[in-house]
Amino acid sequence: MDRLFGLDMQLLMDALQFAASVLVLFALGSYLLFNPVRKLLKDRQDGIKKDIDDAAADKESAKELKDLYEGKLKEVDKEAEQILSEARQKALKNEARIIDEAKEEAARIIKRANEEAVLEKKRAMDEVKQEMITIASMMAAKAVAASIDTTIQDTLVEETLKEMGDSTWQS
Repeated sequence: MDRLFGLDMQLLMDALQFAASVLVLFALGSYLLFNPVRKLLKDRQDGIKKDIDDAAADKESAKELKDLYEGKLKEVDKEAEQILSEARQKALKNEARIIDEAKEEAARIIKRANEEAVLEKKRAMDEVKQEMITIASMMAAKAVAASIDTTIQDTLVEETLKEMGDSTWQS
């Protein structure tokens, strides 16, 4: 009998056996090779998803920290402004205190200068009195020497006093 396409039973059985072998090898390869590769890919996919989730959580945490630090920076700015304000107030108080002390010192200096002027005036008046006494004793010596009477002596004293002025010898 002529064979259709040259197929005989042996060739058909070999083809079926070959197909079954390929199917068994495919199943065995799938079990031994494809499943581990699928598991590896699945693990890798899970790892990537976990990394993405961790990155999102880290990003959220970083945002919270950024907000926290910005808040702290604002507080630090407020504290710095408060410290500067307090320093300005202290400086103004110190300025007022220094001015008051300077005014007190100036008043003391003026008082001391006035006291010294009064003392100097008294000393000058004492010197004038001493000179008057010296002049009067010289006049008395001249009067006694010249044997001038008392009327002439009184007129000489009066003239001398008029020349010197009343305010210079009276204290």
